[in-house]
Amino acid sequence: MRILIVAATPFEIAPLIQHLEQEPFQQVQPSLFRKGGHEVQLLVTGVGIALTTYHLTRVLAKQSFDLVLNGGIAGSFRRSLKMGAVVQVQSEQFGDLGVEEADGSFTDIFSMGLLDPNFSPFEQGKLIQPLTEPIPGLQSVSGLTVHRVHGYPASIEACIRRYEVDIETMESAAVFMCCLLSAAPFLAIRSISNYVEARNREAWDIPLAIDQLNQTLITMIDSILE
Repeated sequence: MRILIVAATPFEIAPLIQHLEQEPFQQVQPSLFRKGGHEVQLLVTGVGIALTTYHLTRVLAKQSFDLVLNGGIAGSFRRSLKMGAVVQVQSEQFGDLGVEEADGSFTDIFSMGLLDPNFSPFEQGKLIQPLTEPIPGLQSVSGLTVHRVHGYPASIEACIRRYEVDIETMESAAVFMCCLLSAAPFLAIRSISNYVEARNREAWDIPLAIDQLNQTLITMIDSILE
């Protein structure tokens, strides 16, 4: 079994890295760990769509994996998702790929007719997780990936009206696209660090989100590699 762990930053998966640095894992390279006949490779891409696309594409062009596992934190549009909740992303959209109109509204490239909404790997303008079996204990959510996270109430309300999504990230759609185009099996796991509201970093709980995310990642990897 070969697993590729993809994260935007090292601090989001720091507890997982510490876990992999201990027995029964053997570190054979700075980002490569072995357990028996299994391998776990780490890829820290940097924040955002462009860096994630570039670095993940390079790796997938040279190597094959039984599973690509994307982990990170996310903002939630839904108050029903508690802080620290770990969720499985089953669909993704690019949230700011289009034009801003003269009245301040937004039109995406599909509505403009610049791209067929079913142009591979899109399905009705969305990127869909092909693995149909949900991860036990994790709620399935839809995601929106943006270059600029929302923090202004008026733009948040407009975004909620435009898209039916649950969470917001800066990388997940890039992972979906790269893996779908490369035919690489993948899962995307996110934990809620904040609500998408008027920007207020004091209300975020990143330590809780990271702790819960890594507990889930460690449990998943140990279970897969038993």
